Amino acid sequence: LSWITILRKRENFRKAFDNFDYKKIAKYDQSKIDELLQDEGIIRNKLKVHAAVTNAKLFMEIQKEFGSFSNYIWEFVNHKPIKNVWKTHTDAPAITAESDALSKDLKKRGFKFVGSTVVYAHMQATGMVNDHIENCFRYHEV
Repeated sequence: LSWITILRKRENFRKAFDNFDYKKIAKYDQSKIDELLQDEGIIRNKLKVHAAVTNAKLFMEIQKEFGSFSNYIWEFVNHKPIKNVWKTHTDAPAITAESDALSKDLKKRGFKFVGSTVVYAHMQATGMVNDHIENCFRYHEV
């Protein structure tokens, strides 16, 4: 399964999963799950659909425990973005010790489909890690 496949179906996912409202997703019952599994516009993997519901519930538990999900995940980088210095895109890793640790902790808490590669991509997307190459115009902005 590639990122481009997911991105091409992004709007279908947004619609099917109530605009990614985790509070609504956490309340999905079997009827809603069955509906999702029939939706040809999304990836209809039973384990992943169930994981979305489970992960939404666990997301809310972490919010309660840490005050926010942000407080929780930023602990894994000491509340400070990691600014890497790469010459080329191929220099950037797919996983790091930090993404391994976060992935391991999420799994320990019951989260599903949160491997280190997915977690590292999330860390990049949310600014926890700056993996822009040195000569990228965004490098100093992030």
